[in-house]
Amino acid sequence: MLPDLGVIQGPYLQDILDQPQALRNTLRGLEEPRELRRMARLLEGRKPGRIVLTGMGGSFHALHPLRLKLIDHGFTAIAAETSELIHYESRWLDSQSLLIVASQSGRSAEVKRLLEMNRGRAPVIAVTNTPESPLAQRADVAILTSAGAEFSVSCKTYVTTLTALKWTGDILCGHDVRRTRRELSTTAAAAAGYLADWEKHVHSLADWLHPMERLFLVGRGPSLAAVGAGALITKESVRVHAEGMGSAAFRHGPFEMLRRGIFVLVFSGELKTRALHRKLLRDVRQLGASAEAVGEEAAVPALELPTVPRDGRPVLEILPAQMVTLALALKSGHEPGRFAVVSKVTSTE
Repeated sequence: MLPDLGVIQGPYLQDILDQPQALRNTLRGLEEPRELRRMARLLEGRKPGRIVLTGMGGSFHALHPLRLKLIDHGFTAIAAETSELIHYESRWLDSQSLLIVASQSGRSAEVKRLLEMNRGRAPVIAVTNTPESPLAQRADVAILTSAGAEFSVSCKTYVTTLTALKWTGDILCGHDVRRTRRELSTTAAAAAGYLADWEKHVHSLADWLHPMERLFLVGRGPSLAAVGAGALITKESVRVHAEGMGSAAFRHGPFEMLRRGIFVLVFSGELKTRALHRKLLRDVRQLGASAEAVGEEAAVPALELPTVPRDGRPVLEILPAQMVTLALALKSGHEPGRFAVVSKVTSTE
């Protein structure tokens, strides 16, 4: 007999299912010419000495694909958690830097401190869901995600932040933003197709995750965004410890833990490292742990991603991780995503 899905059918699930519409809302907002013109004026005749990317939590993880894109395009791109930037890496805040700040609320304690410290130094591009926030009001350019209100755990705001950052990166790199919008529209449609089968996904993953002692999410390259964010939302939404890390780093130490009850999600990612991930899957299974791939060639339908343009994959990769959180909540019989200790906006550094 299948478990009753009623326990997970709350506002967290609704936010997950609302993600395709949130992505479409973001894309509509990016069609507005105002911020595009402001971006052009900010960058006119100026190539920054460095681009500093900063955020906290899911917003920080979402910056990873953009950092790699900028590096590939010849920029010096540095990623720093905002809490570290303001206390230990503040020398990056100068006129030679361009600061890209991702924050769904735009008003966390770290962001407000950063804005005070940076006053008159580095120009700021903000990516936020909150137009009236200090970040949006004080940035040189504010890119709004328009994801709508979110109950607790970052899901709509995470995927829309990835979308807005992809658009921002393509402008910085001189790419055709009309093509960017077409690619991201395809990604939003693919997300809707995947989420249409959410009930099947949750039931199949609940069966696969039994019994589970520990969960690892591992990957390389742009997939490290979903690896980090996926582990974070698992802890937040269902209070289950999960660790996200690079696939190679996973071999340095955690392999000693591998046994029955250890579950490993391997994000297949880009073609250049898929052979390494196939070998990792075999090695993990040989040591008695459970491992499955997340990607276009996944054996488990709940972990299989639709095929989309390369830069759209990070948006889709978080969806199976979200299904894992719902499956864990179903197994435990507790509502996912309802905070008991923390709040949506962090008010203390």
